[in-house]
Amino acid sequence: MLKAVFPGTFDPIHYGHIDIAKRAASLVDELIVAVYDRPLKTQAFTPEERIALAQEALEGVANIQVLGYAGLTVHFVQSIGAKAIVRGLRVGSDFEYEFRMALANKRLSAGIETIALITDEENTFLSASTVKEIASMGGDVSSMVPPHVLQALNKRYSVGKS
Repeated sequence: MLKAVFPGTFDPIHYGHIDIAKRAASLVDELIVAVYDRPLKTQAFTPEERIALAQEALEGVANIQVLGYAGLTVHFVQSIGAKAIVRGLRVGSDFEYEFRMALANKRLSAGIETIALITDEENTFLSASTVKEIASMGGDVSSMVPPHVLQALNKRYSVGKS
């Protein structure tokens, strides 16, 4: 039984994340979408909110579970008995970063593999930072996130709007 982890901050989860998660879930027996609580990085949503948004976005996919974690990703992967880390690649610079991370993780735990999935063409521009920036300025991100995430973003950034 192959268990894999798809880690990220998912702040917020968007259609690019959802696509990678569903495609990865079709390749493994169990996929853990691991929502990272990254205290050094400012988040728009709390870890609990990000977990809830991800759970709703991925409900109905039987072999996906959403969990929160802190610390090194490779330690979390080991702690739950997973054998692989799933990463999504959008552009060439993603490959360089993910390649270095995969090598570092391999050094920390030789038994953990990295599975890189190439994003669908329609999602190559998508990033949580882009979604937040557009939403914070009142732009329409309805084609980038599920309706419940759009609602959460609108609520989060409604301060100061008339």
